[in-house]
Formats: sequence, C-alpha cells, structure tokens
Amino acid sequence: MLEKIRVLQADDHAVVRQGYRRLLETQSDISIVGEAGTAREAFDLYQSLTPDVLVLDLGLPDMGGVELISRLRQRHTQARILVFTMHREPVFATQALRAGALGYVTKSSPPDFLVDAVYRVAARRQVISPDIAPNLALALIDRSGEALDELSPREFEILRLLLDGCSAEDIGTRLSITPKTVQNYHYQIKNKLGVRSDIELTRAALRLGLIQA
Repeated sequence: MLEKIRVLQADDHAVVRQGYRRLLETQSDISIVGEAGTAREAFDLYQSLTPDVLVLDLGLPDMGGVELISRLRQRHTQARILVFTMHREPVFATQALRAGALGYVTKSSPPDFLVDAVYRVAARRQVISPDIAPNLALALIDRSGEALDELSPREFEILRLLLDGCSAEDIGTRLSITPKTVQNYHYQIKNKLGVRSDIELTRAALRLGLIQA
C-alpha cells in the first residue's frame, strides 16, 4: 500500500485552506490530516497528529507564524515546515528560514510549485519559490537589512505586532508572556535596530522593507 505524505494546514482563511486541500489531494500520495485557523490550533494539532509536513501561513491572528515555527522546532527538532504566504519581502523569508522552516513559497506561485514544494520538504530538502529567490539572494549579498538579521524570531514577531499597533498587553496575551517582558523586548529591538523612538522604529521598518508605505 502506498504510504501517504500526511499534511497539516494552518491558515486563518478557510477558503484558502479549502483551495489548497483540493489541490494537494489531487495527488494520490498526499493526505490532509488536519486544518488550523490559528497558531495555537496548529501547535496543538501538530502535537496530536505529528504530520509529515506542516504547510503554514505566516499571517496567523494570534502568535504569528515565525513564533510558531520557533516553538515547534524547539519541541520537535525534526519538524518539516513549509511556509505558504502572501509575504514576498526577503526579511520574512529570512526570519522564517532562520526559525527552522525548510521551505518558503508565496501564494502568487504556480499551483504546481506548491505541490512540488510539499514533496521536497517531506524529503527534508529546502525550497524557495522562484518569485522571491533573486530578491532573497540580493538581500543576503547587500546586507542592508543586516540589523533585522540580529533579531531573534521572538523579537521579530514582537516587532511585527508592534508595527500592527498592538499594545504590550495584547502582545503578551498572544505570546503568553508578561507585558513587562514585551516592554523589555521592545527596548532590545530598538537597541538592535539603532533607533531611539517608535517613530524612528517605524521609519526603519519602512526602510528595511518590513512594512509598506
């Protein structure tokens, strides 16, 4: 009997999950074993289902995808994670890969590429979608975003949430840490990026491509 690749999906849009479930299950050797709409759901389902591949969107409504990748890899060092996201900026790919993802595919990629990426990640091979690979390579050569590379996955998620306008209390609830700890991270982030105020922090994020004008 053919052994199937067991896939867990994590995306906060049910329509998107349904679409790539249909796509992946056209393959006789791929099976969707679970779906999650939040990072916490994905973490719990991963624990109970132990899938071969987690296909993960970064823009989850609670703790965020990079934080989830980091937590899963701490608990399951062999976890095979494929990011499937709308974010095309190199900084997101860099952070996801640093946190432990094996693949990074944008939602603007051809459908067949997602299928191929699942096979590659299942085989423990790294994969980057062609539409961002050149920019990612240039970013690694240019090093203009080197300051962002100094941020840990936790710091990157907190920065992302701060830029979204979340309070220290809200961030603490999402990440299961105290508001005081969030404030300490906030200070460390500004220090690493070489800025003194939140206005300068926003300007730095714009300059580094973390947010769009």
